[in-house]
Amino acid sequence: MRQLDRSAKAPLFQQIITHVIDAIQAGELNPGDKLPPERQLAANYGVNRSTVNHALEELVSLGWITRRQGSGTEVAKGRWGSRLAPQYQWQQLLRQAPFTPDPYLVELNQRKEQPDVLDLHTGELPTSLIPDFSFPAMRWEKILEAENSLTATGYQPLKDQILAKLANNYGLDGTGQDLLITSGSSQGISLLLQSLLSPGEVVATEEPSFLFSLPMFQSLGILLAGVACDEEGILPEALEQCIIQKKIRFLYLNPSFQNPTGRLMSLPRRKAIIAVCQKHYVPIIEDDVFGELDFGTPLPKLKTLATDQVIYLGSLSKLFGPSIKIGWLLAPSPLIASLASAKQRMDVETNIFSQLLADSALRSATYEPNHSRLIAELRQRGAAFTTSLKPLTADWQVRPIKGGLYTWLTWRHHLLTRRDWEPFLKAGLLVAPAFLFSNDTMSMRINYTRLEAEQLTAFVQRLTNITEKLKKKEN
Repeated sequence: MRQLDRSAKAPLFQQIITHVIDAIQAGELNPGDKLPPERQLAANYGVNRSTVNHALEELVSLGWITRRQGSGTEVAKGRWGSRLAPQYQWQQLLRQAPFTPDPYLVELNQRKEQPDVLDLHTGELPTSLIPDFSFPAMRWEKILEAENSLTATGYQPLKDQILAKLANNYGLDGTGQDLLITSGSSQGISLLLQSLLSPGEVVATEEPSFLFSLPMFQSLGILLAGVACDEEGILPEALEQCIIQKKIRFLYLNPSFQNPTGRLMSLPRRKAIIAVCQKHYVPIIEDDVFGELDFGTPLPKLKTLATDQVIYLGSLSKLFGPSIKIGWLLAPSPLIASLASAKQRMDVETNIFSQLLADSALRSATYEPNHSRLIAELRQRGAAFTTSLKPLTADWQVRPIKGGLYTWLTWRHHLLTRRDWEPFLKAGLLVAPAFLFSNDTMSMRINYTRLEAEQLTAFVQRLTNITEKLKKKEN
């Protein structure tokens, strides 16, 4: 039993939490081991029993220990990496209100079929920009042979390619880590939610965030808490307050080219957010699906800065198009083993053909040249978009485009309502208003990559016409 540092800034109950977690992680306490009674712990630490009770209650809420009347306190048998998939009460979930799509989104999807619309809502590269790869012919024997390399966590050659790429490009160390292949990052998110959280638990994320538009949270009964941001990213003070007040189980982040705002989180802010989460023992889910679309030198990944604290999500779908749905989870090996087991129980397989094609593309001599050409084209389209919008910057604030698929435009004048976005639909300008991702009504997400030169001219003209109508309404 270590002594508490009464000169430290950390509260005594927080130090007790740290001591217990350190003992569990060091193997001094194992799943199922009983902790001494509160009275004995209080005597050992030299603190009031209420201080020990406070620490133990926090450890229970964080999932490190369990407490049952008459059975005492013991180390949880389902910590990170070994927790079994929760057994949900389906009847209770079925009684919840069904997910209802936003009426604006329903109309937007209907208009996608009409001629002369500019679809800047879809979250994919246009077909013309998807790199062209030549795939070798595969005999059936080759596919059967490949299945010998198919492990519970994915096709091993593909895993090796991705791990080498992450190490070479981002310095991600695979020591003590493993990688699980998924059918895109969405499957990875769903797998994490179903395996590691229970109905009523809370995930924190940036506000706005595309997570608020996903029906899976409501269907699973998992709550979302939005945290305020500035130009550097999510605010550390607001995050800490949210963690304390709402007992956050996970923090989900898009640090690089966030969806929907396109914001790039600064390095100091990344370090500050990690410090807050380490202080409160909150795991981080880093969704880096746009990381391959960086125009400059990539900032260190959260996973690089805090390897064991972060679950890293990646994807090839943004590069290869939605037809090849390949994503991955990089996390501590015990956690990946647990997730792979849960994936098998849920019977959600990742297609072997997609894995073979992805492996072939990554090994191709044309991969790097194709990727470089894509980045050059996106940089050019981003610059052209920014230049074309200059005449409208008195009315719209435009976030600089440094990579990714999206930029974020914010109205500078009077308060807009949901009805003020209807003219965009009528003009065939399909954008994603902020109210799809938050309670805000003043901004919109635009997929700038879908605008070739001729389409960009049409976009500016339509946006100019709508802007003039909005300004007249103000007057």
